[in-house]
Amino acid sequence: MKLFGSYTSPFVRHCRIALLEGQAQGTLECEFIETDIVSSGKLSPTKKVPFLTDTLYDEKNKAEEVELTDSASILMYIREQSGLTFFSSANDYNLFCNVNTVLDAAVNLFFLELKDNILPTEGSYLERHSERVLSALQYFNQQEYPTQAPFSDGELRLACFLDWGLFRKRINIDGLDNLQALLKAARSYDIFAQTAPPEGA
Repeated sequence: MKLFGSYTSPFVRHCRIALLEGQAQGTLECEFIETDIVSSGKLSPTKKVPFLTDTLYDEKNKAEEVELTDSASILMYIREQSGLTFFSSANDYNLFCNVNTVLDAAVNLFFLELKDNILPTEGSYLERHSERVLSALQYFNQQEYPTQAPFSDGELRLACFLDWGLFRKRINIDGLDNLQALLKAARSYDIFAQTAPPEGA
């Protein structure tokens, strides 16, 4: 199994966490291959990271090639190969989906500003993206989260978003006590800490 991605992507980070959790179970072997934007544009049909390749063999030793190009399908595959549950409730899946929506908006705003110097104030559609991020943070803060591992995939996706948002200076969670508590708990989890973006990246 090979996982391609960057060390700074929150989507990739979640997959790396799942891989490390699977490896801790002793059930999974995978090579992580760092991939930049140029390489992902050539190797992935969606021109983004993460993407995963693997080869499975049936009872007759016939090979089946697996190619996954979205973090959700990759997570599902990793959890299944590890013998772990992907989602145990509709509420957690809903949290995961909502975080994905907000994370997409935040990442798009980040790259528009970084690459093209386009700010959210330059269009109503971009302003709506910015408002979506702020509104969602308030919404996510209404829920209480675990104070220690294990975390569900919805909670892990949220923690990855929060840590990325602070790392890239895209969000502020001052006064959002439940989100601060979740991030503190996640950062104290060894596997989450191991996957933190490198300083200066």
